[in-house]
Amino acid sequence: MTLRTRTTKCLIHRSRLIILGVWLAASHGPARAAAGNPPSAVLLKSGWAVQSDCKVHGVGAELSMSNAPTEGWYPASVPATVLAVQVAAGEFKDPFVGTNLRSIPGTSYPLGENFSNLDMPADSPYRCGWWYRKSFHVAASERGKTLWLRFGGINYRADIWLNGRKIADSDQVQGAYRTYEFDVTKAIKPGEENVLAVETFAPTPTDLGINWVDWNPCPPDKDMGLWGAVSLMTSGPVAVRSPIATTHFPDASLQTAELTVRAEVNNATDHPVEGRLEGTVAGIPISQSVRLAAGEERTISFAPSDFPQLRIEHPQIWWPVDQGAHPLQTLTLRFLLNGSVSDEQTSRFGIREVNSELTAKGYRLFRVNQRPILIRGAGWSQDMLLRQQPERVAEEFRMVHDMHLNTIRLEGKMETDEFFHLADEQGFLVIAGWCCCDHWEHWDKWTPDTLNVATASLTSQILRIRSHPSLIAWFNGSDNPPPANVETAYLKVLEQTHWPNAIVSSASAAPTTVSGPSGVKMTGPYDFVAPSYWLVDTKYGGAYGFNTETSPGPAIPSLQSLKKMLPPDHQWPQDAVWGYHAGGEGFQDIHVFNDAMSATYGEAKTAARYNQVAQSMAFDGERAMFEAYGRNKYNSTGVIQWMLNNAWPSSIWHLYDYYLDAAGGYYGTKKACELLHVQYSYDDHSVYVVNSIYKAAPGLTAVAHVYDINLKELFSKSTPLDVGPDSSIKAFDIPQEVFQTPSTVYFVQLELKNAKDMVESRNFYWVPAKLTEFDWAKTTYTHTPAKISEDMTALQSLAPSRITATARSAGTMVHLHVSNPSKALAFQIAAELDDVQGAKLPRITWSDNYIELMPGEERDLTALLPSDILSRVELKGKSGLKVKIEGWNLEPVTISSQVTPEKSGSPLLVTKATQDQ
Repeated sequence: MTLRTRTTKCLIHRSRLIILGVWLAASHGPARAAAGNPPSAVLLKSGWAVQSDCKVHGVGAELSMSNAPTEGWYPASVPATVLAVQVAAGEFKDPFVGTNLRSIPGTSYPLGENFSNLDMPADSPYRCGWWYRKSFHVAASERGKTLWLRFGGINYRADIWLNGRKIADSDQVQGAYRTYEFDVTKAIKPGEENVLAVETFAPTPTDLGINWVDWNPCPPDKDMGLWGAVSLMTSGPVAVRSPIATTHFPDASLQTAELTVRAEVNNATDHPVEGRLEGTVAGIPISQSVRLAAGEERTISFAPSDFPQLRIEHPQIWWPVDQGAHPLQTLTLRFLLNGSVSDEQTSRFGIREVNSELTAKGYRLFRVNQRPILIRGAGWSQDMLLRQQPERVAEEFRMVHDMHLNTIRLEGKMETDEFFHLADEQGFLVIAGWCCCDHWEHWDKWTPDTLNVATASLTSQILRIRSHPSLIAWFNGSDNPPPANVETAYLKVLEQTHWPNAIVSSASAAPTTVSGPSGVKMTGPYDFVAPSYWLVDTKYGGAYGFNTETSPGPAIPSLQSLKKMLPPDHQWPQDAVWGYHAGGEGFQDIHVFNDAMSATYGEAKTAARYNQVAQSMAFDGERAMFEAYGRNKYNSTGVIQWMLNNAWPSSIWHLYDYYLDAAGGYYGTKKACELLHVQYSYDDHSVYVVNSIYKAAPGLTAVAHVYDINLKELFSKSTPLDVGPDSSIKAFDIPQEVFQTPSTVYFVQLELKNAKDMVESRNFYWVPAKLTEFDWAKTTYTHTPAKISEDMTALQSLAPSRITATARSAGTMVHLHVSNPSKALAFQIAAELDDVQGAKLPRITWSDNYIELMPGEERDLTALLPSDILSRVELKGKSGLKVKIEGWNLEPVTISSQVTPEKSGSPLLVTKATQDQ
């Protein structure tokens, strides 16, 4: 993830790894319940038993028989890592709370170190192999068919036994990100119970495993086990896998789309076969005859030059989120032998084309359907125990859309099929690639076998994900580009698997002798910098080019979330337990953030005040970063916030916390990424309007007011303007002398109105009399420190304000009206929904939050109350809800409410006549 280690090149000669009986491929089925598998697949999900070989001293030939004893084994559903199985069984206290993780045997590695690069401790229970065992019935009707046993992910090695027969051993099965398909026709017993036994082994420091870098601790089992789905698939003699349809638009009109269809076919027999591959793509029939030699695997293609019907007029085009619709088409291919279907596969795809190029300044620019797009994204993390939670992922996608982000970056975290299906359906763009900071980038220590595992892993993943329209790029490295021989091997795989999207050597700016410059940068920062940094920096992480990972630093969870993740005696003041929930290596505490808070805003002496200031800092920091990249497009071409989410409860690097609670950073991002947005520039006091959609916005009016700390108006201007599609335009400059009027802090209030005088965007800034002076000479990969911090301490003594508020609901939508009848500014007003006990409800997203109200000003805010949360707060048809409103300089306001059913049966929020102030 972050740039800490330099690797030296080594010469590795690539050799081919041949695994008999194993087909490294992935399949795509149309049914969500069987994502990644064809209709004939049976998921082997429940009814597993798991136990350590140190306890059972098992023999695969015996454990894979029906009479093998499993008393005392852990019950499990797969996919699940070993530790996830134990946690689900109640073996350990919640490892995500406090330092409970350190109490689990084997978690004795030094605090903050990257466990991936260390050996298992001598007393670790995960030094042993761990067995996964399951019995399952196979119908007698399957007799005579070809049966395939598929593993979607094994970390890291395994011996696999079925009905007393060894299917594969740990020399063949190694690699966390490989998928495996075994022809088990001769081992399966149709009409009987079958028993599968898999002994898994954790990765070593010289394996291409699963790595948590410095994001969070690593679980003591290193996520060993069956982390991907296991399924049994049937076919005839010839199997079809990984169907894909790619698009090319001959010209910018997009009125004609040329489709190319491909699929992998495999002859499982010991003799040649002749048949026909046929099907439909977007409703268009295609067919061709195919001859396969004994045991042959081959890619079959349908090109528009040979199949003119694949030139489609007036296609339904797939567009990224917020740029248009995302229609998905169906591709179905079947292989016929003697007129009978041997196998059939279906996948969904979008008619869209992705390209990338280097601008005149050498910056990588992405185009979707020949239109440039400013990448605004964030880095994704799975759950630390790799638990698959589709409902949670769906909610996270909703929150990503709510922030107006368009891209998610995966660094070495190969997500589930469900993840990619959601991205396809909702129009999100995905950048995928390998991880940094462990053996994945220790190329000087690689052996030929390491390279074989790496290329086999790449083959597996590309075949699995290549058909998804959401994927736009693959990064062959993260912090460093691979050496020439490795990059060449990777590029060969990408060519052979027909990867249809961009390929970038790494997430860093280092060029290679094979592919040249990357066009991207990874120069930080990852820790706190003042908001002006993003516009004044011209050398490091400032708003130019494509920054693949960067951040204004820590993101403090809400007080309610802190209560969930920290024991009561460690919630305040901050201590080592807080540090444990920061990051690793150079991020084991949040002192840079805390020091900046004290220097800029003054010391926070209570937990509540600290959290309040921290949320405002996160709001201000995230807004400034995304706004700077928006103003400078397309001199800036992309920015990936590090990160979007966390693998466990953390105080750093997220836009919403582990409990899906949206706080300051979330709303700062949402504000900055508005599709039609007005913003202020710290560097030159200019006001810009940024349009992020491919449609012009004429007849707008930009309005600005500047006030001193006492709300004396220093400047006012209103100007009409037309804004072109996907553009950034300066509305006007605020004169420099306005900010030379004596004041400790200035307030800049902006509005953007449409032709009907309705507000499209509003923004409010607190600007220091003197910006932070950065100590550029002391810049590190973490951040650029402040030589002299800006002074915002006057905000701590703002004149007291007060607000009035009412709330009502319509279905699951809560409407809040707030007004400021006082003569003082109401600063950083934050609303939340609480249950009757006063606990903040998670997953509540407001239309706007952390807002300001000038004297006499009023606003309407709305919040979506998810139906499952609403049903939980109902008690016998009647229950309480509270809307709590806080701000820097006002007493909290609580609106007590009730939830009662409407006549239709849907719940209704009713505000009581009284308020608690």
